[in-house]
Amino acid sequence: MPLSLRPCKSNPLLPYICCLLILLLVPTVAGDKFNVCLNNFRDGQYGPLGGTDNHGRPVSNITNATAITYDLCVRACGSDPEGFRWPVFSQQFSSWLLPWLALVSQLPFGSQDKLDNLVSMLLTLGSPTLAAYSLALTALNGRWIAQLFASHTYPNAKNALKVLSSLQQSPLSVTSSDGLLASLIILPQNDDWWSELLIWLDYTHTWSIAAVTSISWVVIAYIFTVINSFAGDITESINANGEGVGSLWLWLLPIVTGWLQISPKCESTRLRDAIKRANEISFVATDHDGPVLTYSRSGQHAISLYNSAWEDPVRRDELCTAPIYNYSRFLPWVQAVEKVSEVFRIASIRAQHHQSVDPEVDWEKQGKLSGPLAPNRVGTLRQVKAYCESLDDEEAPRQTQSRWGRNIWSRVFLASLLALLLQWGTTGAAIIVVWFTPTSGLGCRSGAYILYGCLSTVVWILLVFSSFLSHYSSTASKKSLPVGVAGCVSIILRRVGKCIALVNAIWIVMICVFQFSNFFNRCYCNSSVLGWGSRAFNVIDLVDTDTRHMRAAWIGGVALAAGTAAIFTALINLFINPQFTPDE
Repeated sequence: MPLSLRPCKSNPLLPYICCLLILLLVPTVAGDKFNVCLNNFRDGQYGPLGGTDNHGRPVSNITNATAITYDLCVRACGSDPEGFRWPVFSQQFSSWLLPWLALVSQLPFGSQDKLDNLVSMLLTLGSPTLAAYSLALTALNGRWIAQLFASHTYPNAKNALKVLSSLQQSPLSVTSSDGLLASLIILPQNDDWWSELLIWLDYTHTWSIAAVTSISWVVIAYIFTVINSFAGDITESINANGEGVGSLWLWLLPIVTGWLQISPKCESTRLRDAIKRANEISFVATDHDGPVLTYSRSGQHAISLYNSAWEDPVRRDELCTAPIYNYSRFLPWVQAVEKVSEVFRIASIRAQHHQSVDPEVDWEKQGKLSGPLAPNRVGTLRQVKAYCESLDDEEAPRQTQSRWGRNIWSRVFLASLLALLLQWGTTGAAIIVVWFTPTSGLGCRSGAYILYGCLSTVVWILLVFSSFLSHYSSTASKKSLPVGVAGCVSIILRRVGKCIALVNAIWIVMICVFQFSNFFNRCYCNSSVLGWGSRAFNVIDLVDTDTRHMRAAWIGGVALAAGTAAIFTALINLFINPQFTPDE
């Protein structure tokens, strides 16, 4: 039989891909068309009108013109951008953008789902505000929990502090029913549970040779390129210069170094394995048979990881262990910590009063400052539960647990302030650099930077508000109609926020590509039409005053961006690793 030949289907994108490769691989030589246009205007080819000085004021003698109006620029030079120049593009891209893209690989991820890791990376790029907020909140939470547990003297309080702090990146669930939590804290048989879990959680995403190399590359490349841009001719390729790009991306450095210092426990598989192994050796008190292994009496455990988020779309983000999602776990984690802390607090007070779990057992102690010994920590289930019930005396008033958690607003406010400081300190520095690059004012480049910062802030607002609605819908009465509405609104806000973050992540990369490839180097952008409107003009021939002002703005932008990053890093370091000093 003759072979039946079918035509191959062509890829409609193939021609465009080939053109792009040719564009990138073959240098495109183009002259500076704007200088040509200005010279032609000075020669009188376009009449006597349209020439200005570098402040937009018309000149009477066209030979003295150093700028031209936007309308004349379009008529004389065309609306197309300056031609693509591979030497300029490759030099600017490799100096200003490539080191930052490489540094993204040092962000902590941890999920076994590659899509979740990709989304967390895009969230970070699309909203540095959200990334900085989660980082600051994590550091502040570590300080808060250390202060909360500082007065607890019951055995294992120090281990509990470290365990709970390490579980900020996990969907923590605490169950106090059936005496599970009371048994976990009171019974001496559970001492191994705390110590073993702490050992199994003792892994870190911290400094490595790769991390140090990436950070060093970024810092050295940034310093060298800044020095080179000032040491050389700053008027050369000013519309494709990456000075603003370097400041725009500087937020990434304190984010990466901050997470490396905190060393979050974010590998989802290891977290669940550690909790599972620990719960296999946990004990619970009984009324008649003494302490028994928890799994022999119940399918629940006092401390576990919430695993029903796939069934509950409202709490979907809590399941993602990447640290950027700590904003979504903040309120549930705080409530879980407060629940554990309250039991430790009551047990510590009873131990200080030399009260045994079993009232019929006399208090035993070794040394003046020793805590309760094993015989004082054993009792029936009813006795263990009663031992952890709230005291009614004035020395230990009952601490009610609110829906949102105690003292959260100060941390939310401070974390928000730090996040906005880092976002707009670096973005604002980039805006300053391009704003004062002639033609000064609001143009394509500064407008693109402003849009990036605004979208980043909007994403942060939407996702944080979504997390509060999610927590409300999970803790309020299920019969209430607003609960269902809050859950639906939370999902909508979360999805809209992530979509905006995706667009913004692509946008920030495209901004850099547009700037380096001369896409912005056109009459509309160079004339700052967005700011000047009908009075827009294109500065082509720079004078000494322009150079001085531009150099001062560039120095100020670099100083602002570097100073903001340094302040953020210093403040985060103040909150990391607070001292824990209980009297054990």
